[in-house]
Amino acid sequence: MISPVKIWRRQKQVRRLLHRKGKILTWTVIYVTGDEFKKFAPYPVVIVKLENGENVTAPMVDYEKEDLRIGKRVKVVLRKVREGSAEDVLVYGIKLKPLK
Repeated sequence: MISPVKIWRRQKQVRRLLHRKGKILTWTVIYVTGDEFKKFAPYPVVIVKLENGENVTAPMVDYEKEDLRIGKRVKVVLRKVREGSAEDVLVYGIKLKPLK
């Protein structure tokens, strides 16, 4: 379980990145995961250079296979990042969504 304090502290970074846009530099697909991410596997993780020059690494969501290519434009969105038990805090963070 992740500490609620750590989640709260991470929110400042999440807010700063939301809705930013960039281009995929590289990507890979994760097939083997830990227990809390099995629901999402397989899933792509991409490294993106944002328009401000910052690099971000995050999973990609709402994509088609042809969206997984270098140079594809994406934007940062807020999504649930892990599954937990009923007593856990719901954890949301950044993921990347392709632009059409």
